[in-house]
Amino acid sequence: MRGLLEESFKAAVAAADPLVILARHLPPKPRGRVFVAAAGKAAASMALAVERAWGEVEGLAITRYGHGLPTRSIRVVEAGHPVPDESGEAAAREILEKATRLKSEDLLLALISGGGSSLLSLPAPGISMAELKGLTQQLLRSGAEIREMNTVRKHLSAIAGGRLAAACPARVLALIISDVVGDDPTHIASGPCAADPTTVADAKAILARYGIDYRGPFSESPKSVKAENKVIATALRSLEAAGEVFRKAGFRPEILGDTITGEAREVGREMAQRALKTKGPAAIISGGECTVTIAGEGGRGGRCAEFLLSFGLALKDRCNIWAIAADTDGIDGSEDNAGAVWLPEFAQRPDAQALLDRHDSYGFFQAAGGLVVTGPTRTNVNDYRAILVR
Repeated sequence: MRGLLEESFKAAVAAADPLVILARHLPPKPRGRVFVAAAGKAAASMALAVERAWGEVEGLAITRYGHGLPTRSIRVVEAGHPVPDESGEAAAREILEKATRLKSEDLLLALISGGGSSLLSLPAPGISMAELKGLTQQLLRSGAEIREMNTVRKHLSAIAGGRLAAACPARVLALIISDVVGDDPTHIASGPCAADPTTVADAKAILARYGIDYRGPFSESPKSVKAENKVIATALRSLEAAGEVFRKAGFRPEILGDTITGEAREVGREMAQRALKTKGPAAIISGGECTVTIAGEGGRGGRCAEFLLSFGLALKDRCNIWAIAADTDGIDGSEDNAGAVWLPEFAQRPDAQALLDRHDSYGFFQAAGGLVVTGPTRTNVNDYRAILVR
């Protein structure tokens, strides 16, 4: 059962692999100048896919530390995520400068994926990188949902919220791998090539909602830009690919969709109640990004592992239910695991509730042998969850 769960996760990731899917979305290679600007956890693999299709092309890709790949002509820079750093700032500044120098007959090919908000981090005038780091850390601990975080970040940026496209005189084509609910380009990597409907007032309201004291400066974002934004991979397509794996194994796939959000431990309990009422053999599949609100220092673990530990505790020793929860980028939060699996025998461990209470789900699954470790997948279509009821 564990093998089947992990096979389904691999299928979900493969359905969003840029090296497999990106080339068919590229136009014929233009005769004029092309500059490739890639940002996100999938940036290196997206850049490599373009090189394989078009040959050598000028460009710069910013990805998370440890997520790089060898490329021929597109330079790959690794930078901080989820907290931005100076490496990302310098690379983002270079991308913006190169984009502004293009001519009307040229092409800016933007390759955008989740994680780009922190990786493509160029603070707006008057805002320091130290301030941006501090605000990001507070938002990460606050329990704010990803679209709320991106609304704030777009109004602290010189490149996000449509500013990259607005600054470019050339034609702009953005190919996007979505990691957000709804697949709206303005929310993916804070929408560097998409017009931003949010305002400074919205950003201030979010900061106030979560008790974060920051009074500015802010930067208003452009409300219209000339760019084509094309989403080429989504969480729902990955869930459907996983469903086929279960169907072939004799389980009835029930896809709940890719829009499930909320506090990870609460969603875990709700999913457990659903599983307890489900008649097998069935596979309950879902996507969407939960949150973890940390009070105090907290332990180790990301939203997937916290969801899963809460889920397992709510099963009350049922021995016919297994589950997996993992981030399709291969990293659950800031740890070295993609996520974890829940096996019925884990219910016998006495330390589960205490570890959940201090947000140490990583510690629980590490001791139990339930961690799922894949390394960076170099794509990102949000979290993946599957529950098997036999």
